[in-house]
Amino acid sequence: MTEVLLAVGTRKGLFIGRRRGGAWEFDESPYFNAQAVYSVAVDTRGSVPRLLAGGDSAHWGPSVFHSDDLGRSWTEPARPAVKFPPDTGASLERVWQLHPAAAEPDVVYAGTEPAALYRSEDRGESFTLVRPLWEHPTRSRWMPGGGGEGLHTILTDHRDPRFLTVAVSTAGVFRTTDGGAGWEPSNSGVSAVFLPDPNPEFGQCVHKIARDAADPDRLYLQNHWGVYRSDDAGAHWTDIGEGLPSTFGFAVAAHPHRGDTAYVFPITADSDRVPAGRRCRVFRTTDAGGTWEPLTAGLPQGDHYGTVLRDAMCTDDAEPAGVYFGNRNGEVYASDDEGESWRQLASHLPDVLCVRAAVVS
Repeated sequence: MTEVLLAVGTRKGLFIGRRRGGAWEFDESPYFNAQAVYSVAVDTRGSVPRLLAGGDSAHWGPSVFHSDDLGRSWTEPARPAVKFPPDTGASLERVWQLHPAAAEPDVVYAGTEPAALYRSEDRGESFTLVRPLWEHPTRSRWMPGGGGEGLHTILTDHRDPRFLTVAVSTAGVFRTTDGGAGWEPSNSGVSAVFLPDPNPEFGQCVHKIARDAADPDRLYLQNHWGVYRSDDAGAHWTDIGEGLPSTFGFAVAAHPHRGDTAYVFPITADSDRVPAGRRCRVFRTTDAGGTWEPLTAGLPQGDHYGTVLRDAMCTDDAEPAGVYFGNRNGEVYASDDEGESWRQLASHLPDVLCVRAAVVS
């Protein structure tokens, strides 16, 4: 039977919900109890869906787990899947991102802290450091953001596996067109208001990037102050924040089928990280950032303080599309009609760090 699977990574474990028809059910207890789960991927490319999770045990350290039975059981490799080579002098703090490649069926990328990119060719069971990015000449000048120095966004292109876009806090956007052999900063037009030079080549605090469903060269970017769009795969960026109650925020997600459609969750300010206006509101654009509309039906209407982090908003690939977000209050909300109306799926969870959803069989 076809179902929608929702994976919610929290500060203290992974919670999995399943929807068959219109009813949601969550598994009885969390997986990876007491571990922070910063990254989850639902890989539906193979004959059997695979779930990947980046767990972070305070005792055993970070690891990448995988499941081939929709999260009911998990396997950890005998050796660390992601590990810094000895000559780098670095040690892994956490896995921020797990991304199944769009054009290569067995390839999975991982983004880490310290900021680095790893590539797997066995569906996430073992990874190799992408050295050219690690050894980029600007790297010595990358500075950690408030949440650390993490490579938190990875975008691959279904048209060409050599095209990758990544984002690092707080180094900005970097792109490769040759499979990772060479990397260039791609931050033209993105402002860094917290630096002496507000328009540097790199050093922007990019919080998240999403790719448009209809035009692969169109990207949406939520910055540390500023919401942007690129129409040339990240070479240049245009401010599209007009009409939002605040241009500060962490999350951005794109509609899985409809072009020009994206979602953000505005936050008041970097110094006051609560929902803009203290209202729980998702904002949607259907014209690539020309206009924005608040989506509030079914969401709390009074003062609200639940901040949505960079990976805590997502869409699924259903028709109509589902939209999901979790917050630092431990609440999870879902819309099965593209954001028109919402319902609360969970409350009183630990701090929600990431959410991922997909149609699975």
